[in-house]
Amino acid sequence: MDGHKQGVMNYARYLTAVSAARKPSPIRMLTELQQRSPPSLISLAGGAPNPNTFPFQSASILTKSGQRIEFDEAVMKRALQYSASSGIPELLTWMKNLQKSLHSPPTAAYQPEEGGMDMCVTTGSQEGLCKVFEMLVGPGDNVLLDTPTYAGTLAALQPLGCNLINIPSDQYGIIPAALKEILSRWDPAEVHKPGSTAPRVLYTIPNGGNPTGASMTTERKREVYQLAREYDMLIIEDDPYYFLQFHKPWAPTFLSMDVDGRIIRTDSFSKILSSGLRIGFVTGPKPLVDRVVLHIQASTMHTSTFTQLMVSQLLHSWGQDGFLQHVDGVVEFYRTQRDAMISSAEKWLKDLAEWHAPSAGMFLWMRLKGVADTQQLIMEKALEKEVLLVPGGAFMINSSERCPYVRAAFSQATPEQIDEAFRRLSSLIREAS
Repeated sequence: MDGHKQGVMNYARYLTAVSAARKPSPIRMLTELQQRSPPSLISLAGGAPNPNTFPFQSASILTKSGQRIEFDEAVMKRALQYSASSGIPELLTWMKNLQKSLHSPPTAAYQPEEGGMDMCVTTGSQEGLCKVFEMLVGPGDNVLLDTPTYAGTLAALQPLGCNLINIPSDQYGIIPAALKEILSRWDPAEVHKPGSTAPRVLYTIPNGGNPTGASMTTERKREVYQLAREYDMLIIEDDPYYFLQFHKPWAPTFLSMDVDGRIIRTDSFSKILSSGLRIGFVTGPKPLVDRVVLHIQASTMHTSTFTQLMVSQLLHSWGQDGFLQHVDGVVEFYRTQRDAMISSAEKWLKDLAEWHAPSAGMFLWMRLKGVADTQQLIMEKALEKEVLLVPGGAFMINSSERCPYVRAAFSQATPEQIDEAFRRLSSLIREAS
């Protein structure tokens, strides 16, 4: 990578007709304008309900460390009210500072129209992903991704009528030589021409991939980014397990390499703070984040103000160091769980299955020997043995193809339960093969 920006990206060429047609909501604009106005302004514009009519008055939330998050009457009124579609300002500011400190994105220094970095809050990273796909992927488009991949991604992409092209991968993620070979069908000089079928979007989970547990090496990321530059593609860096990397230093992200403004990154607090609060983030070039926000205006309107304020207060009281200390504790838990699962796998499944120990995330991906397809084995026979895993077909582009893999999660079961589950699985495999 030569490390400097190659002119201004033409973001319009990536947008679907639906996304390009989105217009700002005039009422949302008035609401956000009102929030920046002097107190002397008398507004009869907004259709926000009067919070005095709501039944909730105050809240005190106790954290495990003994800290309290206090919502007095004034804060509670704000927590119960509509807020900006992009997220509450203090949470966005905190997260932008975190992104700069963890990733030093080159785009943080660019002007907005040049693809300068921007962020918005989404209702979990899943909402962000769905809206990014709708913005970029239309019928007949060729989309690159490495499979097996997250079932939620396939569920969001497949109804869009696109062609999903599988990039071969291994335990270290996408294989750049394989990506290069796929892209060689197109001439890089022709990709901007009308009617070109060259892929404009590549999707990947770079750390602790769901379901494989694969994590990309830095060298591979650099090679993939270089190919994205050559063919003028955007990369969707879906990274919900970034904070669950078992070894330090953590791998550099695509965002940290993004000299052009071609990375759209999704982050999630689901695995480290709470999955039920539904807080995620989209980070990327401002012209594209703006389009996601327009979609939010027309759909969910905004992520829950209450949960945003709750998380924001916690993060501000922790500071970045306190947050990263909390993450270290979470990582330690999952590392211990992973080690327990690997040792039970070696004890019960050594001759019956193959696997790679994951270096991030919460999943072990195993190929069962002598089992051509795990679908029937898991969906019918596993229940009789009282052990449940996910058959690998759920993560494949064509879920009806035979698949010898299963996904085991080490997030919730105790080490004793994991051990007993693998004992049951071993007798299931022996009977089936």
